[in-house]
Amino acid sequence: MEYRCIIIEDQLPAQRILQRYIAEVAGLELSGAFTDPLAALDFMREHPIDIIFLDIHLPKLSGMDFLKVLPYKPKVILTTAFSEYALEGYEFEVVDYLLKPISFERFLKAVSRVIYHPEAGLAGAEGTENTAALSYAFVKSDKSILKIEFADILYVKSDDVYTWLHTRQKNYFLSYPLKYWLGLLPAADFCQIHKSYVVNLRCIEKIEGNQAFIPGEALPIGRSFREFLMKKIGMKE
Repeated sequence: MEYRCIIIEDQLPAQRILQRYIAEVAGLELSGAFTDPLAALDFMREHPIDIIFLDIHLPKLSGMDFLKVLPYKPKVILTTAFSEYALEGYEFEVVDYLLKPISFERFLKAVSRVIYHPEAGLAGAEGTENTAALSYAFVKSDKSILKIEFADILYVKSDDVYTWLHTRQKNYFLSYPLKYWLGLLPAADFCQIHKSYVVNLRCIEKIEGNQAFIPGEALPIGRSFREFLMKKIGMKE
């Protein structure tokens, strides 16, 4: 699957960095780069776009005002040098925001919320169809980028703003919050069963009381999550 991207950024050094990052990620295709948001708007009327990398501070039309006049709604990743303004973008359901200077690791994390998200549809021309979700994701671990197959994940456990990722092969301590995994993992196979736990439903061997048993471990089931879990596995209390 190729995700068609445009960059709307009036600072050429920042624009060049984004161009380089996009070129390094398989599945991303750069359709255009613009310093003028009105030129980008004209381009989008004729060309379906899936992802916009959008600066908040632009000439003629601010990034927020640009979002209000879009002819359709692609996935939007904001770029800004001012973190206090980025939060405003969540009113427009943006995917993420990147704080300048943008590192490749942070760029990859934002992009993965689109290209590895099981429900990430392609916004664009009418009739564009979504294709099957990927079965893996890339994550940063220390100085390496790891490919993680979703089927290999047993469960994810929150540890404040970090998470422990337990797979069939080994465990990883990663700098991603639990919310990140909830947005990334396929909803058909994974379920949050506790404020701190997301489990692979295929790995559950039995449920007994307030515990879900997977090979070698028993995971807690939070009271407020139990009903949802039962619906997910097609069982009634």
